[in-house]
Amino acid sequence: MQIQKAMILTAGYGKRMLPLTQTTPKPLVKLGPKNLLERSIELLIKIGVKEIVLNTHHLSNKIEEFIKKNNYEVSINLIKEETLLDTGGGIFNGTKQFKDEPFFVLNPDTIWNKNYYEELKVLENFYFTYKKPVLLLVDKKKSYDKSFKGDFNFISNQLIKREKNNNYIFTGAQIITRSVFSGVQKNIFSMNMIWDQLIQKQMLLGQESNQTFFHINNLKVFKELEKLKFID
Repeated sequence: MQIQKAMILTAGYGKRMLPLTQTTPKPLVKLGPKNLLERSIELLIKIGVKEIVLNTHHLSNKIEEFIKKNNYEVSINLIKEETLLDTGGGIFNGTKQFKDEPFFVLNPDTIWNKNYYEELKVLENFYFTYKKPVLLLVDKKKSYDKSFKGDFNFISNQLIKREKNNNYIFTGAQIITRSVFSGVQKNIFSMNMIWDQLIQKQMLLGQESNQTFFHINNLKVFKELEKLKFID
C-alpha cells in the first residue's frame, strides 16, 4: 500500500527569522538552489504522494504564486487560515477531505533531501504494519543545532513517551489519520496535546532517522547553514 495524501505546514510567521521573513514567508526561504517548501514537495512527490494540502497565513499570496509558477504534477490545495490555528488545529482544519485515509505531515523547517526517501518509505511501511500514528525521530546527537533539548524517548516495541530528559527530536515528519482528533472540541491547539493523549493510550510510535538533522530554527542557524552550501 502507498500513502497518497500529505499536508505541509506553511502558515507560521517565522518570527525567529526576522527581518528575512518580513517579505518572504519562511517556507520560501532559499538554502542552496532550492527553498524549504520546494524540498518538501519534491520529497513527497518522490515517495508517491498525489494530493498535498498547504495551510497558509503570513504572506499567503507569495506561497500561492510559487505553487502556480511551478505547475507541479500533483494536486496541491492551499487553505488560508484567517486566524492561526497552531499545528494541531491547522492539520485538523486542512485535512477534512482526507476522511479516514492516512497521510503524511511535514514541517518544511527541516531541510528535507533525497536521503530521506528511504526513511519515509520505512515510516510508511511501519504505519501499515502497526496502524498507529508514527513520528520520525532523530537522536539529538545527530542534530546540527545543539540547542534542541529533545522531545521523546523510546520505551518498548517502538512506543514513545516524554520524560524529564529526552534523547530524541521530532524531525517534522509524521503519519497520522484524522481519528487522532476524535473528541477534540477546540479549533486552535497544538499537536503536542494530541501526542500527549496518544502517549497516555500507548498509541504513539516512533521510527528512528539516521540522517544528520538540519533544521532552520532561527536566523543565526540559517546563516550558519548557508555557509555549508547545500547541493541538491
